[in-house]
Amino acid sequence: MDRVRKALDFCIRHQTTLSYSIVSLLTAGSEHIFSSVVFKCPCNSGNMLYGSSFLLAPAFILLLLGYMVSARTWRLFTGTCSPEKHLQRSPRGTCASFCQLLVLMTAKASVAPLTWIAVALLGASFYECAASGSNLTASLLSKVNGNYSQEMLFKMPCDKELSARISSEWVSLQAQSQLIGWLLIASIMTVTLISTCVTHCCSPVSYLQLKFWKIYSKKEHELFEIKAKEHATKLAERNTNCFFEATDPAPFHTPSNEDWQKISILYTFNSQEQYYSMIHKYVSTNRGNSAKFSEEGQDLTVLAFVDETQTSVSGL
Repeated sequence: MDRVRKALDFCIRHQTTLSYSIVSLLTAGSEHIFSSVVFKCPCNSGNMLYGSSFLLAPAFILLLLGYMVSARTWRLFTGTCSPEKHLQRSPRGTCASFCQLLVLMTAKASVAPLTWIAVALLGASFYECAASGSNLTASLLSKVNGNYSQEMLFKMPCDKELSARISSEWVSLQAQSQLIGWLLIASIMTVTLISTCVTHCCSPVSYLQLKFWKIYSKKEHELFEIKAKEHATKLAERNTNCFFEATDPAPFHTPSNEDWQKISILYTFNSQEQYYSMIHKYVSTNRGNSAKFSEEGQDLTVLAFVDETQTSVSGL
């Protein structure tokens, strides 16, 4: 039991890293299946379009899926066009929050697409097919050896002997693809490390307070979900009983639309007030009726976990 508990604690502590790893592994496995089973280079003038489609189209689809399964996407867009939403915050603050969260959403949604492209480039099948149909590749090859025509280059992915003969005189398309793949992976790791360092350097709170903040956000989300289920169950029971028993409903307090709107506003950090979430700010400012509730702070990417924790309540 102790080992199981330790394993569960490890998974909970590193759930973000593990989830990204699982997504990357599934994407890599899907790419291998596509390249070995589905993909068949036509070896004609359609090489460029066919190879590029297999390289980029699945990546674009994975990017869209990344947006769709992100609860933050729906938190950002839900009610954006309603008049009440426009009155809650200034246009400048809304635009800044939108752009900042859009960058974060794109970064997280890009894990699977970039994995697909990187693995596909290392496999080289898609790139070799697309590059063999490129006029640029043909012109570069003709400068090295004018004995090879565009038609011969079209057939290179299907003719291993021709591919080996061309590769002996010129850098092979497979080598080019793998080189680009490793450069892409190195670039992604470098950007990720730099962005992580920058966000932590710009943190408005200390390391231990940030750790406490993450614990608080997680516990608040868990308690909110439990309380929401209990409240919804009681309200449903009251209404169902009144319907079948033909009785008048007893008084039952539930948050108003205005209350829901207040706690659903995107979180902004204010160094003058120590609030750990919109619910914390709501209950500390007389249920959002105090002037302090409408005060805006800075949207910092290092504190994006606060908003992300709240979005998971919806289960989207």
